[in-house]
Parts: sequence; structure tokens; C-alpha cells
Amino acid sequence: MSGAHFAFTNRWGGVSAAPYEQLNLGGAVGDEPEAVLRNRELAAKSLGIDAGQVVWMNQVHGKDVAVVEGPWSSGTEIPCVDAVVAARRGLALAVLTADCTPVLLADPVAGVIGAAHAGRPGMVAGVVPATVEAMVGLGADAARIIARTGPAVCGRCYEVPADMRADVAAVEPAAYAETSWGTPAVDVTAGVLAQLGRLGVSDLRGSTMCTRESADHYSYRRDRTTGRLASYIWLD
Repeated sequence: MSGAHFAFTNRWGGVSAAPYEQLNLGGAVGDEPEAVLRNRELAAKSLGIDAGQVVWMNQVHGKDVAVVEGPWSSGTEIPCVDAVVAARRGLALAVLTADCTPVLLADPVAGVIGAAHAGRPGMVAGVVPATVEAMVGLGADAARIIARTGPAVCGRCYEVPADMRADVAAVEPAAYAETSWGTPAVDVTAGVLAQLGRLGVSDLRGSTMCTRESADHYSYRRDRTTGRLASYIWLD
């Protein structure tokens, strides 16, 4: 066993009321703060981890990465980053999404983990390569990294204007896609996996769950006002 744990939530089993029902884990979507806190406690308990040992981010669709040694101190303003990396076993890193691609990375040998929020802008900006670079800086080896992506809107559903698709594909050709109804689209997960492959990461597995198509997952593109899923990575 590698000792690496990857977990992805769905929308069920929490206390939030509609339209965030039920297990909304995002604190900046309009839900009651008490409900979000309780949901985070419930999710952590279900995973067998300490809710107080989870690092969250203030995600802004960029490429900045924070190296962390533990959870943010009480009263500390969480920085605006779209990835976190750590070299501490037992600490969990979390990503919030509702269509974007959550990227979880681990080098169990080095004891280094990373979590990235890769929406279309972040994927184009290079948040995933920046996360791997930060992990290597902590002693990880790209060839040893295990990578998993979670539920996200698929290329068959992520419709974009033709010029936007062209701009994205100019940076990452693997993200070029077409919707199931024949219009221009972007496949962020495909782009992320291609980037990881070029970096030497070979243990890759991408989720095939489309958030827009699944009633069990939150989707901003489908519902607009909605909750957030969480993806967690930690090492024993």
C-alpha cells in the first residue's frame, strides 16, 4: 500500500438547506457558515481524518501555490492560491469545486502531497505544473507522483465560444473538445492529464464523473447557485 489517500465527496449526507443541499463544503457560496462547518466535520469524520487538520484555500483561478506546514492559524486570512503542497503526514489538503477539475498528487516515498484547483483559467495558466514544481522543491520526484483527478464537467458538456477554445488549445491541445451537441468545448481534465504526463507523472487516473450530468454532484454550469464538492489528499 502506498499510504496515500484520495477522497472525493458528493452532495449528500450534510445539513445544508436548498439550494445547497446537502453536503456543501464551500464557505463562500451564500450558505450558512454553521452548516458549512458542520458539513466539514461530517465529511472529515466519514473519512477518518481530523477536521482541524485540513488545509483549505481561497481559490481565485490562478496558478499561485502555497507551501504549508499545517492548518491556517485561527484568525489568519487564508491566502489567495489555487494549490497547496505539504511534506507532513497526517495533514489533509482540500480543493473545492463545482465543475472545475480537482487535482490530487502524492509522492508517498518523499512524504509530499499537493492539491490543485484547475479550472479552465488555472489549467491554461499552469497551476498543475506549478504544483508539481513546488512538490519537487520539497523532495518529491515526478516519476513517483501518484495523480488523481475528481469529478468535473466533461468535455462533452463544457461549451465555450470557438475563439476561447482556440485560445485554450493553443496552450494545451489536449483540452480541445466538442460538446455532445456539436459545439466548441474545452476538456479541462484531459488538459490536466496531458500536462502531468509531460512532467513525467505516469501514475495517472482521471475521474469519468461529469458534474453537469450527475444529480449527485454540484454543478455551477447547471445550477449557478449551488454548493461545492471537496477533494482531499493525505498520507498515513
